[in-house]
Amino acid sequence: MRRRWACDLDLHGKLPESKLVKVISVFGSANPQPGSVAYEQARTLGGLLAGAGFAVSTGGYGGLMSAASQGARENGGHVIGVTCDRIEAYRPGLTMNRWVVEEVRFANLRDRVHYLVAECAAAVALPGGIGTLSEIALTWSLIQTSEVLPKPLLLVGELWAAVMRTFLAGADGLITEKDRVLVDVVPDVEAVVPRLQAQLAAGPAA
Repeated sequence: MRRRWACDLDLHGKLPESKLVKVISVFGSANPQPGSVAYEQARTLGGLLAGAGFAVSTGGYGGLMSAASQGARENGGHVIGVTCDRIEAYRPGLTMNRWVVEEVRFANLRDRVHYLVAECAAAVALPGGIGTLSEIALTWSLIQTSEVLPKPLLLVGELWAAVMRTFLAGADGLITEKDRVLVDVVPDVEAVVPRLQAQLAAGPAA
């Protein structure tokens, strides 16, 4: 892992802001472009999170990662980009989005995703594809097995609502109720911050 700062102190001897506030990891597709509905919704989410006093952590590249980062920066928030040598080798020319304040870099995808899950107070999944689906599944599993601290996992929008309905209906008897409630679905980005605040204030379920 490589950080922008050589140690936990920045060049002025101060802790990075990510050490001082709750960090929310945001997952989502790398494909949406500025001006699209999905991009602007993610940008709104980033702004709402920053306005509520959270730092925003994403995979650091384009699409909804850039959108959430942009929204957070525009509203005075701290933005972390968790980047990866392997992804940039897979997609030549890929660069970190310009909204990132603090870069955390890994050689491989596995360590990058684990960091995004482990080093946050909560995780929020926006619409996405294979990568986002894998991030949801890993987060859910690591919370279930207590490999990471208990934390809210929120899925936003009808895509994930439909996926969860189908999956949980088909997995009847295979997933305990205790594990089912580790994932929460909200209808839109405006619902995220109130739900996060309520869950973080309540603490982990017994």
